[in-house]
Amino acid sequence: MSQNFASEPWQSATSAQPDYQSQRSQIALTGSSRGFHLHPGEAQVQKVQAILIADDNAKNFRPFSETESVALLPLVNVPMIDYALEALNRSGVMEVFVFSSLHYQNVKNFINESLTSASWAIGMTVHVIGGEGCRCFGDAMRELDSKGLIREHFILLNANSVTNSNLKFILEQHKKTVTYDKGTVATLVFKQANTHIRSGSEVMIAVDTQNKRLYHYQELSSDSKEINLQIPLEVFTHNSEIALLHNLIDPEIAIGSPSMLSLFSDNFDFETRVDFIRGILINEEILDSRIYISLLPRQHYARKVNNLFSYQIVSNDIINRWTYPLVPDMGVKCLTQQYVFLKNNIYRSATANLAKVGLRENVVVGNESTVGLGSQLDCSVIGKNVLIGQNCRLHYVFIFDNVTVEDNCVLEFCVIGSGSKIAANCELKGVVVDYNCIISNNSQLAKSKIFSSLLKNEKGKMMRKISENAFVLDDEAEVADDEDEKNHFTSPKMKKLTAIVENSDYSSSSDGGESRGCSPLLDDANGFLSEVIDSLTRGLQEKSNPEYLILEINSSRYAYNMSLREVNFNVVKAIFNLSPIKRPSNNISVALNTVFNHLRPVMTNYIRTDDAMMDCLKALEDIFEENEFLRNRMSQVVHYLYDQDFITEDIILAWYKQLDNNQDKILKQNLQKFIEWLQQTSGSDDEETDESV
Repeated sequence: MSQNFASEPWQSATSAQPDYQSQRSQIALTGSSRGFHLHPGEAQVQKVQAILIADDNAKNFRPFSETESVALLPLVNVPMIDYALEALNRSGVMEVFVFSSLHYQNVKNFINESLTSASWAIGMTVHVIGGEGCRCFGDAMRELDSKGLIREHFILLNANSVTNSNLKFILEQHKKTVTYDKGTVATLVFKQANTHIRSGSEVMIAVDTQNKRLYHYQELSSDSKEINLQIPLEVFTHNSEIALLHNLIDPEIAIGSPSMLSLFSDNFDFETRVDFIRGILINEEILDSRIYISLLPRQHYARKVNNLFSYQIVSNDIINRWTYPLVPDMGVKCLTQQYVFLKNNIYRSATANLAKVGLRENVVVGNESTVGLGSQLDCSVIGKNVLIGQNCRLHYVFIFDNVTVEDNCVLEFCVIGSGSKIAANCELKGVVVDYNCIISNNSQLAKSKIFSSLLKNEKGKMMRKISENAFVLDDEAEVADDEDEKNHFTSPKMKKLTAIVENSDYSSSSDGGESRGCSPLLDDANGFLSEVIDSLTRGLQEKSNPEYLILEINSSRYAYNMSLREVNFNVVKAIFNLSPIKRPSNNISVALNTVFNHLRPVMTNYIRTDDAMMDCLKALEDIFEENEFLRNRMSQVVHYLYDQDFITEDIILAWYKQLDNNQDKILKQNLQKFIEWLQQTSGSDDEETDESV
């Protein structure tokens, strides 16, 4: 059973929308003790339905989950539930049931307030269902079954899941599977992981390669690699076409048959989603039920935010545009643009006040926020109405709305809740700060959670008070308590990933300076270059949209742990390794025009800064050594790049000056006449400027 995705996730959502007149949705707010009534004639309309589960993995998001739904926590300044609702709207869903138990009223109020402004509210009805006493995922499914709300095959999504895939196609494939296997209860969606970093969502499965039927499902530990994997022998003895897929992400997205809900009602030991999957696999014959899978294509994105480490990863994926079009400058949820997209993945609100600050890369600054003189930010998200003082340094910091960080603070791998204040000269590393906390001057905290009030359970004995509304719970104390739980996978914390794996997607220099990826091994560099050449070759042949090619290159960047400068270097090398340039049938100018007429947006996306231009010229040094044809025409190549405004005169002259007189003697001789012409042109321009003055 092969997957056939008819369109890309970033294409216009109108093709996936049902044929009806767009209108603002109405919300039905249904408590656990109230019945649900259909409007006259509603049953006659076959709607695409979806179930959205909120308040999952609440423990991993303490202290915030003590007072707020996890689904409402901001992810790159947008509540997480909005990403899920946007994905459902883009998939043509007409009716959504949001189930919330822990913070039902908060979720209900949020949905109600969003109806007049949210883009997902167009043409989609949202019902908020509250279940009193529902303790787990299984209870929520049984509650929904008791209300008889689901009438057709449906999409099941966690409110913390982020995807840009059009799930309508997977829904249609699920329906086709049901036509030849009436016992199909679910199709689970998986995504191939780009790296070997464990975030708590990784699984290993055994699947029939012929029909994509699932035979084994096993969660992988987030803190260590398993030495042994136990798979029932009958999986192999009863099936001749079994494949083991071990590097998969489970984003907790599924397509369910109506019978799926009744299975939860009939089996009260199904408490979690994993219980359901294992229960079906073990008792397939007794329950007469089977599960199939759908593996998303590489260019589709899907991941669940199930802990702070995955929160960090998904935030960076959004900023790096893996989730396109669900990216900050496209207005997730909002119908108006909120940010200006600048080089190095900087997203700045037009109302933000930034004066002589260092925004290095992967930074989002929200409305009405101010960053003081001399502060440096990288890989961080700043919410609305945030005040950051002077000479602060923030690295992988996620700050919610209305927060104050005073002068000379150093924050690394932190999450700061709304309304909190970090006083001057504080150093926080690996700290999660609750809403409305005040951290006193000169505080030094590491690997801990700060609660705004004393916990009411026995853990309160292990907390220490640092101010009137700030109580510290060290991570070690929490982990020690968790060890008593059976089958518990330790929730990974935000941290420097180079301490966990050698080839990490997100890493920083040990001296605390500018954030950049670790230098890759030679095989990694060659692998990345090979993938970029393949992408650009295909894009040139098929005339693909350059924006899609940029997405592919960015995807490969994080798969091979490439720094931004290494990406610049290898993109230029890849372009000059394309057939029209590497083996031109005409003169070099015609060959360059053939390539850059289509790939110019790719070049300009990466070669924008002075450093990037220098990376470009460094790449040409390699090309000079490798390509005999271009070796004799390097002055023409550099001249062409100069004429096309890819590189500037000052950078060319600075690069030429750096070339070694002995080692680069031939290259300098090749460039000499062009450099002399460039210097003469520069001198003439200076004289004309002086005369005009």
